[in-house]
Amino acid sequence: MKIFAETERLILRELLITDVDAYFEMDANIEVHKYLGNNPIETIDQAFEAIVNVRQQYTDNKIGRWAVIEKSSGEFIGWSGLKLVKENWNNHVNFYDIGYRLNPKYWQKGYATESAMAAIEFGFSNLNLPEIIGTANVENKVSRNTLEKCGLKFIEKFYWNSIYCDWLKITNEEWRNKNKLL
Repeated sequence: MKIFAETERLILRELLITDVDAYFEMDANIEVHKYLGNNPIETIDQAFEAIVNVRQQYTDNKIGRWAVIEKSSGEFIGWSGLKLVKENWNNHVNFYDIGYRLNPKYWQKGYATESAMAAIEFGFSNLNLPEIIGTANVENKVSRNTLEKCGLKFIEKFYWNSIYCDWLKITNEEWRNKNKLL
């Protein structure tokens, strides 16, 4: 099992097939999908397929979303991390997107921000990415706030699959300058 990053409260590691039950619990929750424009998964097989797809991204792209493990409990609480987006989003292709999805029982603890910051640091320090993009449904103020806490700046609004979204970005240079001040 590969661990990509660790924070004070979290371990960010590769998604494993053994995460399937906890992944299903998270992704079958309607609240998790409120702003995503899709429906919750309905079967354990769908959770299994999602994990297999992410694991394939590790092979194909050398990066993919990571399992977020709460250190104090050892529990899988969701996923977070970078994804290489190869489809056209907002007239951009082949860019790195920061994302996160947590089981609602772990919301409002700062875990999304903490895990996203660790993934951004990994992207800039280990992969030397030029920039990282974040998107959020314009109605999802919590997610936009999380992205801004991580240093991403609002660029513009756009439509993604008929959903009005915010497009945010942080460059490697901005991240390095921000972290020099800390």
